[in-house]
Amino acid sequence: MADFISRLATRLAYGASQLPRVAWYVGQGMVMRQLSEMAGRRAGRSTRPRASTDAPVPDRRRLYADMAMLFRQDLANVEDGIYPMPVDHDGSLPRLLHRSRLFFEDLPNIHRRRENGHHQEVLNETTRGKRPAYYLQNFHFQSGGWMTQESAQRYDTQVEVLLNGTANAIRRQALRPIHEVFAGRDPRRLRLLDVGCGTGRFLDFFKQAWPRIPALGIDMSEAYIAEARRHLKRWCWIKFIIANGECIPLKDQSQDAVTSIFMFHELPPKVRRVVFRELARVLTRGGRLVLVDSLQRGDEPDYDGMLELFPQSYHEPYYVSYLSEDFRAMATACGMTHVRDANAFVSKVMVFDKP
Repeated sequence: MADFISRLATRLAYGASQLPRVAWYVGQGMVMRQLSEMAGRRAGRSTRPRASTDAPVPDRRRLYADMAMLFRQDLANVEDGIYPMPVDHDGSLPRLLHRSRLFFEDLPNIHRRRENGHHQEVLNETTRGKRPAYYLQNFHFQSGGWMTQESAQRYDTQVEVLLNGTANAIRRQALRPIHEVFAGRDPRRLRLLDVGCGTGRFLDFFKQAWPRIPALGIDMSEAYIAEARRHLKRWCWIKFIIANGECIPLKDQSQDAVTSIFMFHELPPKVRRVVFRELARVLTRGGRLVLVDSLQRGDEPDYDGMLELFPQSYHEPYYVSYLSEDFRAMATACGMTHVRDANAFVSKVMVFDKP
């Protein structure tokens, strides 16, 4: 009876924390689509080719069913002791409203860039040469690319709206494969590296599960690293480096686990291989690499059309090549073993080990 009550309390607490988040971001997504349609009507006939595909596209009922499946897996991980009841640390209501205001204020700029095909406004005399050219773009058509404080402040809202409030739950699915190799080991002897850490959302969940394990976040954006430091100031044993994943400033075999979340689809094919090789280099023998990113073509055939439509609607210059990328072959070329893939709504978790 006590076990039943405990389980029921856990499920009620989980629902009370996650359902309002989903409603908040789904609601903003509805408003965003309405504003986009209104802007399109005001602008008249668009010269931009209309997004189209012959592949299957899931309807809203299927999307919501798969979202529910993701949250059931997230809850199961909590009940299995993989990680504690997650705290999303979204901030106070005024802060949420501030981030939403930044998000909606940028929508007209996004619409303008989408209609005009502009996506190089980040590349200017101030930024030229300071980062690789592929990095200096208006990804998703958002203002500032990855280079400004405003971009860093609205990023999490953008991603959650795009993913209907599931982004954090997707990120947490990387914790189960890490738990498999960390369970029972001395945390003082373990190290985790997160490459392309952005605003630090994944690292927050990692520290909730393993507060005593040192963690390091690497990103090329000063603005995003600053946001990550602010977001994660509650934790100890966590550091950040502004660095390029193509040349990670760490020793060989120095990290027991390496993660990268939502990054590989935004890398050119050649750069993907360089970065993957670097992740393998810094991983210890017996270490684990976990990548979380978009589904690829064929992972969930009913979603293939949606995957094809995505880069037609948003500026994602390397997404089409990502859809057919062979990560197993990439891993083999780096001396890594592919363990498994696991779908997580519109994303998937890819797990690799270093023998």
